[in-house]
Amino acid sequence: MDIYSLIADKKGTQFSVLVDPEQCNDRVLKDLVSLSASSAVDYIMVGGSLLINDHLDKCIQLIKSETDLPVILFPGSEMQINGKADAILLLSLISGRNPELLIGKHVSAAPYLKASRLEILPTGYMLIESGNSTTALYMSNTTPIPRFKDDVAVCTAMAGEMLGMKLIYMDAGSGATHPVSASMINRVKEQINIPLIVGGGIRTPEVALESSRAGADMIVVGTAIENDLQLIKEISVAVKEA
Repeated sequence: MDIYSLIADKKGTQFSVLVDPEQCNDRVLKDLVSLSASSAVDYIMVGGSLLINDHLDKCIQLIKSETDLPVILFPGSEMQINGKADAILLLSLISGRNPELLIGKHVSAAPYLKASRLEILPTGYMLIESGNSTTALYMSNTTPIPRFKDDVAVCTAMAGEMLGMKLIYMDAGSGATHPVSASMINRVKEQINIPLIVGGGIRTPEVALESSRAGADMIVVGTAIENDLQLIKEISVAVKEA
């Protein structure tokens, strides 16, 4: 399964549900997967900023037993590598200046990634200021791109593409007060030729629709769905409408 081709070649905005393995019990996860499969969700991402109880392996196994949807790892650290998934976003935090998250952790992870046979998706990861201090900001020890500084985001995304990234991911972070603005999404999309993923702070179908119409190639929703699984269907309808 060539995940990158699925992302890059599909017309219209795609929708990915983000599962935090620390937050899901078996019953909730089965319901989430069932709703995702019946709501035309394109991918299930798995990962989080922290891995306390080591539920990652069990979580992926359960998802794979319930659906054929591609499972993509969204790792919070090099500890979150698991060969049972289909692919992994190899995140380089290009919005920050922490060398460990630009290349350092990747060096440590490289042998394990090579042995895992996961499809590697090199991703320029950009944290966007969201109105509050998110877990991602605290854990990365970096300053996000200000949410009104579209030019900074545009230049950062362009640099990521020039460095060979295959995806750009703009993230307001889990629990964001404000999502990435439609203006920033639109400006960035106009200047890059690789898929643009947008996540964080997307709590309603209306915001998902606005982000999709602004130019996002993929919408990622996690926290809002944890609180209301029925949002999966509503957001999927909005994204597909765009």
